[in-house]
Amino acid sequence: MAADLTAIILTKDEEINIRGCIESIFPVAKRIVVVDSYSKDRTVEIAREMGAEILSHEFETHARQYKYAVENSAIETKWILRIDADERLTSQSAKELEDICNENMESDVTGIIVRFKKNFLGKDLYHGGVYPWKKLICYKTGKGDIEDRAMDEHIVVFEGRTVELIHDSLHFDFKSIEAWIAKHNWYSSKEAADYAAKKKNSGGFEERNLKTWIKMNLYYKLPLGVRAHIYYLYRYYFKLGFLDGKEGKIYAFLQAYWYRYLVDVKIFESKKLGTVYTESGSLEKKK
Repeated sequence: MAADLTAIILTKDEEINIRGCIESIFPVAKRIVVVDSYSKDRTVEIAREMGAEILSHEFETHARQYKYAVENSAIETKWILRIDADERLTSQSAKELEDICNENMESDVTGIIVRFKKNFLGKDLYHGGVYPWKKLICYKTGKGDIEDRAMDEHIVVFEGRTVELIHDSLHFDFKSIEAWIAKHNWYSSKEAADYAAKKKNSGGFEERNLKTWIKMNLYYKLPLGVRAHIYYLYRYYFKLGFLDGKEGKIYAFLQAYWYRYLVDVKIFESKKLGTVYTESGSLEKKK
């Protein structure tokens, strides 16, 4: 029996992923809502064929898109699941999620943390600090909300306690190196804008998520350029990323010297030349 759960999927040109995502959550979710940012491929057609409800909305940020989804879906189920199109529940994690939802309808459990295994260049990554990648993506309706920020937005529950799944789910965010670079260039602009906004508003950073707090309050205290190098050494050597072979080296190198260094360059550019990066806007508009 499916859980009393509504799954929300945010999409933009995800025809390569959407079928697999819906198939993985179909046995668990009573209702599936896809909020699409005017895809130009067959994303909406495929999702509708598979029984999902479709909402269309112009993309600003992932957080605001998700808030729109919740506010306009008339959700009546006990639980909400936020899952990305490139994520999959496995048969084991789906059954575990279903059982936890059904067994905790009236308990003080209000949030469920899901474990993900990343796949990059066709290889599952188990080292470099990326396994298991944990996210709180399932929570009781009305007991949680998403942080309104451009990057690293998290679901936060207001009360009760959280539990964690034992079985892994899957994350297939790799389409091609070209797509990965374009997406992370987009992410770097959003992160530079998020950094500037937080710095301007408070002069410091208050974060409930530990990893984000470390990034904002410790990582950004290190000298520009040096911090990206330290990040690579930490991921590849200290967190044993080298054990994932060539794919692990490429992943650690790109994360540090493409993505994280690019964020630093954009922060430097903003300070020196007054360049303004915006939090909102779709990937397509940034190309």
